[in-house]
Amino acid sequence: MSTSHAFHALIDGELITGTRQMAVINPSNEEVVAYCPRATPEEAERAIRAAREAWPAWRDTPLERRRQVLLAIADRIEANAEELEHLITLEQGKPLAGSKVETFQAPAILRYFANADLSPRILQDDAQQRAELHRRPLGVVAAIVPWNFPLVMACYKLGPALLTGNTCLVKPSPTTPLATLRLGELIADLVPAGVVNVVPDGGDIGPLLAGHPAIDKISFTGSTASGRAVMRSAADSLKRLTLELGGNDAAIVLDDVDVAAVAPQLFGLAFVNSGQVCMSIKRLYIHSAIYEPMCDALAELARSAKVGDGLDPTTQFGPVQNRRQFEAVKRTLELAPQYGRIIAGGRTYGPGYYVEPTLIRDIEEGNPVVDEEIFGPVRSLLRFDDVEDAIRRANRSPYGLGGSVWTRDVERGERIASRLETGSAWVNQHFAMAPHIPFGGHKQSGIGVEFAEAGLNEYTAIQSVVVAKPAP
Repeated sequence: MSTSHAFHALIDGELITGTRQMAVINPSNEEVVAYCPRATPEEAERAIRAAREAWPAWRDTPLERRRQVLLAIADRIEANAEELEHLITLEQGKPLAGSKVETFQAPAILRYFANADLSPRILQDDAQQRAELHRRPLGVVAAIVPWNFPLVMACYKLGPALLTGNTCLVKPSPTTPLATLRLGELIADLVPAGVVNVVPDGGDIGPLLAGHPAIDKISFTGSTASGRAVMRSAADSLKRLTLELGGNDAAIVLDDVDVAAVAPQLFGLAFVNSGQVCMSIKRLYIHSAIYEPMCDALAELARSAKVGDGLDPTTQFGPVQNRRQFEAVKRTLELAPQYGRIIAGGRTYGPGYYVEPTLIRDIEEGNPVVDEEIFGPVRSLLRFDDVEDAIRRANRSPYGLGGSVWTRDVERGERIASRLETGSAWVNQHFAMAPHIPFGGHKQSGIGVEFAEAGLNEYTAIQSVVVAKPAP
């Protein structure tokens, strides 16, 4: 299925078809969903100039007005949710239920930031002086969005950027630009010209944004390798950076869990969005006492899972999003029998980029199947006897995005979770995110945080205002 909508980029308040077009592929059948603009470097430069020129007026726009704009964008998304959900499923592949999560979360995140407190902090107020800490906007923000959650990630960067008085360029992934482009079309009348620009590309505009002297901050979500490249490009102008990068999250499953109750939760959190989530469970450390029944329970869930077109209401898991990622997952599956035993899945097929939910048991660290992030539905089941050993092995990864502990003893679980070298640590849940809870990565999983007050502050610069008081 395709869409007949004619898509436009939003640049300087104008909806343009652009001088180049590119095809967007449906990963469920490898057919063209639509053609959309592909920005040229000249069009990207125009967007940057527009954002720079619009910034002083937007910076000086009263905060209450900026709040109203965010709330209006949230309302516009909700009013067009069904259309946006359909586009997300067509271009990303996820089931419609997953697309509905995006259209629910995006407005909620925008409303959260619309109500954030930007009041200055009083540091001193005595007879000598009054000292205040203010948060000032940085200027022009480039928001580089990945393909796994195209709408919600665009909004959780737009929200804090706009509220704090920055202007913004949103660059969607080349393989999932449609919902983001449609968002730009829907809100073009809600924001002043140049304040929000949506610049789709074929993979060539990101480096221009990262190195451009007229851009003050990059908010990037993607792979660690790409994050390093962004950081290198941003170095010359010392840009502010928020880098939310790869993850290889571990779940430590203790011997006191109820296998029948916990297995469906672990399975769902490992394979959500067909395993294409930076913060999903990728390594399951399972105590030897329950290793056999847990492997059996997880394998049964994998074998019974319905994989298919996201538009089919019976589908639980859609395809891998693009051919490049599909080929990467296939290479991992070719390696897997050298290091462990596949007990469910292992098969790929088409047309479309389909990979069965795959579980590999009797495997240990020291190989790419376990040590590298697999952005697809392939997961490792590792055995442990001693919890100290499990903690050491979980922390040995160069990644440090998220991790979880599963146990009936919540206090013990919390003690173990606190020792995980991760930005987020959960007990009896995983990938539990909310706009009031900051998230980010340790080690090579990133720099900075998104969400909450800490994430909002990433879009600002501190200014201390210190006023001497007159002598009495």
